[in-house]
Amino acid sequence: MKNETLLIGGTGFVGQALAPRLVEAGHRVHLVARRPVPVRFGGNAVLHTSPLDNAKLLHTLLPECRTVFYLASDSTPGTSASEPMWESELNLGPALRFLDILQKYDHVHLFFISSGGTVYGNPRTLPVDEDHPLSPLSYHGAGKIAMEAFLQAYCRQFGRGVTILRPSNFYGPGQPYRKGFGIVRGMLEHLRRDLPVEIWGDGENVRDFIYIEDFVDACVRLAATGQPAKTVDVFNVGYGMGVSINGLCGLVESVTGGRIRKEYRAGRSIDVRSIVLDYSRLNRHTGWKPATDLETGLARTWEWLKTQPL
Repeated sequence: MKNETLLIGGTGFVGQALAPRLVEAGHRVHLVARRPVPVRFGGNAVLHTSPLDNAKLLHTLLPECRTVFYLASDSTPGTSASEPMWESELNLGPALRFLDILQKYDHVHLFFISSGGTVYGNPRTLPVDEDHPLSPLSYHGAGKIAMEAFLQAYCRQFGRGVTILRPSNFYGPGQPYRKGFGIVRGMLEHLRRDLPVEIWGDGENVRDFIYIEDFVDACVRLAATGQPAKTVDVFNVGYGMGVSINGLCGLVESVTGGRIRKEYRAGRSIDVRSIVLDYSRLNRHTGWKPATDLETGLARTWEWLKTQPL
């Protein structure tokens, strides 16, 4: 079988960064996405504009693909707050319909992108490792845990392996601006437009930020290791150090030379107080560690953003 890889939700921020790196590594990549994008990935990447659970298309592609990255996610803790059906209909339902189709293909290694920032809730200790109890505060986190549970059952029923990745907060060049998605991207966009930045609570909530190219590097390394044997492998993917939202504002101001207009709002029950991920399991498994510190990543993102139209 050829080294063919399928990206579900392949034209989002992660997919657009991952596809060319997989091509460089010798993969032929198929991207399934609901909407076309004006990006060309080269002759070894093919875009299929389609519903993500298009059974006819998936039954055509899956026999040829050894690896699948399920990247699709259409909510955040904020967007699905107080609306559990939003999480079910936009994220969990499509993922389960894909799993229903995947059951027929025992040669496929599935990578599911979960959420290291929401599934642990407020951890007892930091940094938090993969064995920490799962205790979500948001429906978004609950939905990710539900899908992880389905994948555990899938592995037990069919004797197959799956890899679950729990990333921290993505950021970097190429990230689209979408209200409520991406703290760094939103902060930089509001700064250059001279718009206020909403901060929920006192700004001392701590977050772990992972530069997109570092996350993609982890994905490529894991794809090269082969399918786990009849089990679920779970890996945190983060920077391993945290910064408060107030601290992030200070770094952004230092990098850009601008001034952020902060507007503090009442804290939300869905927001984790502090989260920093322990990536040592991934390091032991692949040798991976993040290469890009936050200040460098912010500078690169700002330089890219200055080339984009307002």
